[in-house]
Amino acid sequence: MKAIVAAELDPTFRDELAEKMKSLDFANCLACGACTAGCAFSDLHPDNDPRKMLRKVILGMREEILRDPFIWYCTMCERCTVECPMCVNIAAVTRAIRGNFRTDSPGFLQKVVDDTIRSGNQMDVQPDEYMETLEWLQEELQAELGDPDYRIPVDVEGADFLFGFNAREVKYYPNELQNILKIFYAAGANYTLSSQKWDATNLALFSGKDEDFWKITEPMLQEVVRLKAKELVVTECGHAFRSVRWGYRTFWKGPQFPIRSILEVLDEWIQQGRIKLDPTKNPEPVTLHDPCNLVRKEGVVEPQRRVLKAAVMDFREMFPNGRWNYCCGAGGGALAMPEYTEQRLIKGKRKVDQLLATGAKIVAIPCHNCMDQFNDLNKHYKLGMKMEHICSIVERALIIPEKEPEA
Repeated sequence: MKAIVAAELDPTFRDELAEKMKSLDFANCLACGACTAGCAFSDLHPDNDPRKMLRKVILGMREEILRDPFIWYCTMCERCTVECPMCVNIAAVTRAIRGNFRTDSPGFLQKVVDDTIRSGNQMDVQPDEYMETLEWLQEELQAELGDPDYRIPVDVEGADFLFGFNAREVKYYPNELQNILKIFYAAGANYTLSSQKWDATNLALFSGKDEDFWKITEPMLQEVVRLKAKELVVTECGHAFRSVRWGYRTFWKGPQFPIRSILEVLDEWIQQGRIKLDPTKNPEPVTLHDPCNLVRKEGVVEPQRRVLKAAVMDFREMFPNGRWNYCCGAGGGALAMPEYTEQRLIKGKRKVDQLLATGAKIVAIPCHNCMDQFNDLNKHYKLGMKMEHICSIVERALIIPEKEPEA
């Protein structure tokens, strides 16, 4: 083990980091190791020890930190913080170092950020492609619902909520967006989509560059104001939800409005009786993954559980779950860093063991990044499970009220 030479330490590094973070909370570290014990991945591959990283920061080991693979290996899931007696947010420290002190950016993480700033969405979907997809979905739903008058509301002012979603739901999974819009129809929801800024995702949440982050998220919040919507509702995407909520709390200076996950809205509608479900349509055992950004960081824990219990016959929890559940291994932008694919799949084995212990056949995954990871895990470990978003499970159980015949 190499000795630490005091003369080589740089005490200004800690002060610079504190200035960038506008906080010195990380100096509260007791060096107790609870973070390392709480990290689900600290023993799976080298350079994944949060305690070592934080000690380097506090001691002022600038050069070691700038070379430390941990900064990009960390999934920033905050499970270490749950275990920390001093509540040191190591994920926030990691993100600040990424964005302010590291010049490298593995894989295509920064490219996606740049594309999102340029085009307004992470999949580089052009405006005409977006509107054509909505027109196609409208025709599909008219036929499916037997309602030729059905329209997808776009740029409607004064709606109860503006719906922000993931660009994947337009480019790759329009059937899932169709399921969501069908649920909105059944609930008689007064909502609108935007023609201008509709993608709520933001990979600068992972790159750590706040200037990039705000260029991407601010227009989403501005659309709520432009369209005079009462609130913003975000699709099943943990990092999209986290991005708009964190951006709103940290940078937004405009009019105040609520921001909710679609899972909270579904839970409310079920309790109010606005949508009715037939759980016999989902007879197979279902378990639930808790995305870190949605659950541990933003505190949405119970709504999705109530929704699933109303929509399926056999709901089974993973253990641990809720705030203590394990990250799936794809957090922190890992999916955009292909050079770390091997580590990502190794980390996912923790989740695989959780899944197998439940005996479930279907995994409910309320996050697109997590969904990609689960699909990879399903294939790599030959699980033979079905991976679904919660809205797809709800749509399958949905009871559509019969349309009143015209007089």
